[in-house]
Amino acid sequence: MKFTRREFIRDGVAAFTLSFAAPAFLVDIARAQGAVSRNLVVIYLAGGNDALSTVIPYNDPFYYSRRPSIAVPAGQVLQIGSDSSGKALGLHPRLTGLQTIFNEGRLAVIQRTGYRNSSRSHFEGTDIWGTADPNNPTGLGWLGRYLDALPGPGDPLAGWNTSGATYRALTGVNVSVPSITDPRSYSFASPNSGTEAITERNSAIRLAASVNADRPQLGFVNASAMEAFATLDRVASVVNYTSSVTYPNNGFAQALRTVAGSMSKGIGTRVYWVQTGGFDTHSNARNTQTALLRQVSTAISNFMRQINATSRANDVTVFVYSEFGRRVAANP
Repeated sequence: MKFTRREFIRDGVAAFTLSFAAPAFLVDIARAQGAVSRNLVVIYLAGGNDALSTVIPYNDPFYYSRRPSIAVPAGQVLQIGSDSSGKALGLHPRLTGLQTIFNEGRLAVIQRTGYRNSSRSHFEGTDIWGTADPNNPTGLGWLGRYLDALPGPGDPLAGWNTSGATYRALTGVNVSVPSITDPRSYSFASPNSGTEAITERNSAIRLAASVNADRPQLGFVNASAMEAFATLDRVASVVNYTSSVTYPNNGFAQALRTVAGSMSKGIGTRVYWVQTGGFDTHSNARNTQTALLRQVSTAISNFMRQINATSRANDVTVFVYSEFGRRVAANP
């Protein structure tokens, strides 16, 4: 099923609660980006976020009878309307930023997504969502396949992974997505510092810039080196980015700040991967998830406020997901 970003946001909860099965629709989300100027920001909540404490059926007595210790009281939820069956829904009380985005018509909630015989393994679940193929969880990633399909020549910064590990969703054949957790550290490596390091870099550039028509192997190496230097300079431009929004001082928020800076500098990245963890809440679930959801909501709200203040507001899609939800019943 093909759909545009505008259709995705416009039709919201009612149209998408039962219309899609995940992870099949993931590839369509990537394809929907279309134009070169568009960006997809994928936010992965590692550890299995508890969906029933995120989007809450607060009028359903069964929800409260099965979750006596962790259910969110109906009077505290942030109402967002109802699903296609008329079931009233509300967001967790710490998701005020996301409620604002929803009320602006810029947030769609997708419920009941999954695949048959859902795995309760974090590892297998992550791989299945990463490939968008339950029958081949060790295959190429859905984002990797999309990046492979982009018209050439390949751009080494077509994708940007802000986390330290490379997830299966990003694996492809022709495109390798770099892991850049901090643009300041993604630079020319030298044992020297100051002017000596600058001189060393300039010397390396001069050597790589030499023409080697009679030595094609060396020419390939030099061309690759020049591309690498150009990539380093593009990433370095993000270091000087000044945000108009103050982000919290945590890794997740700062990663979104980096994404906003990359978009602002126009370095050409199409897909961004941002991860935050800690959602494996077997114990102290209520307090832990409350703190995590507040962090997620604040950071995304700041990011969207910054994007909306630019001419890029209609060209950016943020997609948030986890490898699975939690069972209906609370842990004993």
